[in-house]
Amino acid sequence: MSRLRTALREPAVIRFVALLALIAGCGLLVLLVPRPDLAAVSALPDRLGPAAPVLAVVVGAVLLTALVPRTFITLTWGALFGPVAGAGYSLAAAALAALIGFGVGRWLGREFVASRTSAAPPTSLAGRTGRARQRLARLDQWFATQSVLGVIMVRLLPISGFGMTSYGYGTTGARLAPFLVGSVLASTPTAIGYAVLGAAVVAPGEVNLLAAAPAGLGLIATVALLVRWRRAVRADRAAPELTAPR
Repeated sequence: MSRLRTALREPAVIRFVALLALIAGCGLLVLLVPRPDLAAVSALPDRLGPAAPVLAVVVGAVLLTALVPRTFITLTWGALFGPVAGAGYSLAAAALAALIGFGVGRWLGREFVASRTSAAPPTSLAGRTGRARQRLARLDQWFATQSVLGVIMVRLLPISGFGMTSYGYGTTGARLAPFLVGSVLASTPTAIGYAVLGAAVVAPGEVNLLAAAPAGLGLIATVALLVRWRRAVRADRAAPELTAPR
């Protein structure tokens, strides 16, 4: 019991618990706070004037870091600002939210995760806890060495929301630049597509197939990235067989 109390007083543990509490609090707020009526806020862009774009980016980033689904934000921004501006503001908000979430995760959770992944015991000496630490260390190393393409693949997987993934990345050894670039690239196709859909809700006559073309191009780019990643995985698996001694 005394060892547990001592561990709970460690600064790294306290910060990690604070990170978990922050995520839980944001998730609870998303569930409890009612969704705003689109008709009630439709006149906001005209009232705000030149400040509207800045506020759209900042508010969108805050909502994303508070774990509000990016789909909801992009649809709303498309309805309020149109397909082109809505997509642009949504992407800028995604970039800012990714930076904030990564920074918070790095500050509050990285030291704790690093302390649990360092000095893992050898496989021959590892028990159940040791094997878990080894798996966590390998996963952390993978995040630390992945490129922009790796970030895109993780972002495209339907495993968690945008904000949660940003927090999680911060706790790993991932590099900031590939994370930001990959986050923006992965968000581009859906940002365009959902902004177009949001604009079509309030002004269906202004959205045609030409306006939706960028979303199709984004989908094609996503498929191309998936095919390229799959080929790279197959090449990596085939390399040991080709270089193995006969």
